[in-house]
Amino acid sequence: MNKRDDAPKDRGCLVAIIFFILGLGTLLPWNFFMTASMYFNNRLNTSEWRNGTITTRKEYYFNNWMTLLSQLPLLLFTLLNSFLYQRISERMRIAGSLVFILILFILTAVLVKIPMEEDRFFSITMATIWFINSFGAVLQGSLFGLVGLLPQRYSAFFMSGQGLAGTFAALAMILAIASDSDSETAALGYFITPCVGTLVTLISYMLLPKLEFARFYLDSKSKSYELETSSQLLPTDAVEGCEKTSDPSNGPVVNGNPNKGVNCVSEEEGCKQAILTLQTENVSTQKSSVLQVFKKIWVVAFCVTFVFTVTLSVFPAVTVDVKTVYGGNWEQYFIPVACFLIFNMMDFFGRISTLKFKWPSKESRLFPALVVSRVIFVPLLMMCNVQERRYLPVLFSNDGIFAAIMLIFSWSSGYCVCLSMTYAPQLVGPADGETAGALMTFFLSLGLSLGAAFSFPLRFLV
Repeated sequence: MNKRDDAPKDRGCLVAIIFFILGLGTLLPWNFFMTASMYFNNRLNTSEWRNGTITTRKEYYFNNWMTLLSQLPLLLFTLLNSFLYQRISERMRIAGSLVFILILFILTAVLVKIPMEEDRFFSITMATIWFINSFGAVLQGSLFGLVGLLPQRYSAFFMSGQGLAGTFAALAMILAIASDSDSETAALGYFITPCVGTLVTLISYMLLPKLEFARFYLDSKSKSYELETSSQLLPTDAVEGCEKTSDPSNGPVVNGNPNKGVNCVSEEEGCKQAILTLQTENVSTQKSSVLQVFKKIWVVAFCVTFVFTVTLSVFPAVTVDVKTVYGGNWEQYFIPVACFLIFNMMDFFGRISTLKFKWPSKESRLFPALVVSRVIFVPLLMMCNVQERRYLPVLFSNDGIFAAIMLIFSWSSGYCVCLSMTYAPQLVGPADGETAGALMTFFLSLGLSLGAAFSFPLRFLV
């Protein structure tokens, strides 16, 4: 939606800041669980000792299961949200989801201090990940619909907040490690952080209706503006043909046909009412079917699916197992910095790069070619110093080479995703923007789920 001339000002950019926080809050759950993979792996992948020897060591494949059980509910509940949209109010979907996410994060923080057998801890953690991402999917889908009612630049603020969520989580992990506290205290402090972040997100959402700028766009009555502007779509003879003839019982006559049931005080008002009726009918006929919209955006839908399929197939399931060739203190910082911090920062910069330039164009065949070319990162990252490994050789053992590959890999991911999501509404008419957004959200979720599924065989092949 473009900015309306009669809109009030966003004083202090408060609405922009709130949508940035809301974007940050939607991806906090996924990023905090992903970045905390070292904590979970240390607690799960323990060995049993008997008579001074290791008798068994159970591999839980936490990173693979975490990725899969994060993305499957995202896909399922993105579909479910299309039904909830009509039956459950927006406030209930958004505020309710944030409350449940907050409760589940508090549970995760409490479990840090509770000793538990590994199998039970794994089951509870996986159930928590499933439910927290289910509520996150409803939250994200609802907020995408909400931000779509505002001018287009607010979508950029929202997506920028999402892009920064991972950086926020990575920095929290680095600070927890640097605190020199014992592992339990550091983990507890780490999981308290998203509790505070989710609470701030909830408060920010509750403040939104109190701001005049937000009320102007989010009030359902403002949608009548579409009817006012739609007069430009009408043929001129529809207005000229409105004969200034009025019959008190039947209403105005348009092109010789009585418009029954419309009583007019004057001939002029009768013509205005008849034109408004024509405008309403015209606008309603402009909306295309889902299949028609898909035919217009299928290329960018494929692009966003393929980008996330490639990204999630190796990150974090493969990249988190890369080992540094250096010892000492750097070893505990290596994955938080070289894997998570670099990925999330460059993904964020990739997203905001689309605000300055957009290449290739939405009609260019180079864009899908650029997206497909990212598949080269899969073998490149698999041939880094991933341990333990079974089949593939290590070609890039140096930390710097791994960091350089991660830098280009993550920047291109953020850039191509944001470009795909930006191009989709530009390929359809204004009336089909919401349908295009819903379709793109579905294909984004599909790409995440496919990437999570591919992470299992790819990690095994290493």
